[in-house]
Amino acid sequence: MKKQYLVAIGLFIFLTIWMFIPRERGALPDPYAAESMDTTVTAIPANASADLSAAGNFSVRVVRSDAATYTESVAVRGVTQAFRLVNVRAEAAGRVIATPVARGARVNRGDVLCEIAVENREADLQEARSRQEQTRLEYEGSLSLRERNLISEIQVAQLKSAFDAAVAAVGRAQLALERTKVRAPFAGIMEARTIEVGDYMDMGGQCATLLDDQPMLLVGQVPEQNVGKIELGATVVGQMVTGEQVTGRLTYIARAADPVSRSYRIEVQLEPAEEPIRQGISTEIRVAATDIEAHLIPPSAITLDDKGIVGVKTVNSSNTVEFYPVTVVGESTALNAPGFWVTGLPPSVVLITLGQEMVFPGQTVSTSSGWSGL
Repeated sequence: MKKQYLVAIGLFIFLTIWMFIPRERGALPDPYAAESMDTTVTAIPANASADLSAAGNFSVRVVRSDAATYTESVAVRGVTQAFRLVNVRAEAAGRVIATPVARGARVNRGDVLCEIAVENREADLQEARSRQEQTRLEYEGSLSLRERNLISEIQVAQLKSAFDAAVAAVGRAQLALERTKVRAPFAGIMEARTIEVGDYMDMGGQCATLLDDQPMLLVGQVPEQNVGKIELGATVVGQMVTGEQVTGRLTYIARAADPVSRSYRIEVQLEPAEEPIRQGISTEIRVAATDIEAHLIPPSAITLDDKGIVGVKTVNSSNTVEFYPVTVVGESTALNAPGFWVTGLPPSVVLITLGQEMVFPGQTVSTSSGWSGL
């Protein structure tokens, strides 16, 4: 037999004998047994210093938290929108001879956006004025003749009708001449121009697109379950994707829901900004809703119980640890007071902010000497 076979057989016999040799069995130490846990827990204020690694003793940091008024908000996605965006159209047909306003320029009400060739409109006006003067003289002469009974009332009425028709013709000729200049109906920005000099514009043809950005709006869709929480005039804060923050007031809430999304359109009138706001920028809209009592707690205080319920641990007046389930209703991003706004706590509690994972509900803790926070 080969040598390597003999070695393998020998190892197998040795391992078999070792496995069947009786030996004393002892229980493994339970790291979570009561005697293995720290027996002394000291609660110290969050701004105090303590040795958290002392043998046989550890500390948890606590802070007193009092409820404050928190304005709950309804968050929706929306976009910026101009107050008005109008396609300005011509009321006369003709060849375009001037476009005095450049795209993107700001205009005042009444400024000329496009000008159409006058052609024979001035001649028509002059002819109408001459006819008006003629009929006026004829009518006034008939009045003098009527006083002497040299003309009938019917003839006077006919001359009066001719004079009125001449006056109306002058008005139409003046209007036709005025319509050769397409003017801005309100102050705003000339967003687009669809014609150029030399183009022929039909009656009703589009001359330009005028945008009214005073004021700008935020528009969004509020879900049906939240529409009852908001009211007209509520304060609104918008965070645009460009990084800018805008504020305004809620000015419109639709009475009818969108048939597809079952949400309600809202409009927010923004306060004037130093820099012009563009239309169509995606914005997170937060509408102030109801005022509630809540606690502002640091994120480190949030923990889970054995059932996975989100909550916090506190120390009561008997120095006993308690667990309270909480509901996060908002977030504070202020540099001097960051944290979460939560409900579900008593008006005033002593909150464990550090070391809450090391204690359990019902455990008794001691307070640091000289501190009266509990």
